[in-house]
Amino acid sequence: MSQVHSQPRTRLVMGNWKMHGSLAENAALLADLAAGQGRGGATELAVTVPFPYLAQVREALADTPLSWGAQDVSVHERGAYTGEVSAAMLADFGCTWVLCGHSERRALHGESSALVAAKAAAALAAGLTPVVCVGETLSDRDAGDAECVIGDQLEPVLALGAEALSRLVIAYEPVWAIGTGRTASPEQAQAIHALIRAALGKSGAANTRVLYGGSVKATNAAALFAQPDIDGALVGGASLVAEEFLNIAAAVA
Repeated sequence: MSQVHSQPRTRLVMGNWKMHGSLAENAALLADLAAGQGRGGATELAVTVPFPYLAQVREALADTPLSWGAQDVSVHERGAYTGEVSAAMLADFGCTWVLCGHSERRALHGESSALVAAKAAAALAAGLTPVVCVGETLSDRDAGDAECVIGDQLEPVLALGAEALSRLVIAYEPVWAIGTGRTASPEQAQAIHALIRAALGKSGAANTRVLYGGSVKATNAAALFAQPDIDGALVGGASLVAEEFLNIAAAVA
């Protein structure tokens, strides 16, 4: 564990709009984010948005420090895959980030951890930074299986190797705390982040950033981000309110 804090890690706060937004709503939100982005200091700010709004986000944020990305990516480069969006297409829109394996994708679309790792590899090959999501359900936690579940989800990602791991981000989102109003305590979150950091360290990538997600708000952000292995946040509903999102960023700074 001696390598864990050998290099400073830039803080990152990323919004996940999920399936929300309209051209008018987005324009107002993006304008407010662009106007207030300095509040987070050196913290990186980013948003991941539904595919139809990538062009709008690119235009709105082009002259700002904020970056943007998508919420999913195909493992395929091109071809007869109706409805799929390739990593190269996302790169065409100037995306920096792409979410891989969000719990909603795992639960609603049956995405396996092997598929999630393959998506991360496809993103890396196109020059994108995948944000690989992991997290346990309430039944997993109550059964004492949280660490095993996280380990199983990480295994195919760790197999990508140190170089790949150094170019991605891990987001720990306890499924029981997403959109429920429940939040892992700072100590609970830190315990899993330390587990993830140790696994990354054994793979030669201890300085890979690890974000926390799960009902993050301005009121609990500072306590969460005071933990040594929490490098920022993947923010859901609160990222749709500019003032709340910016206040979270300020708490990380």
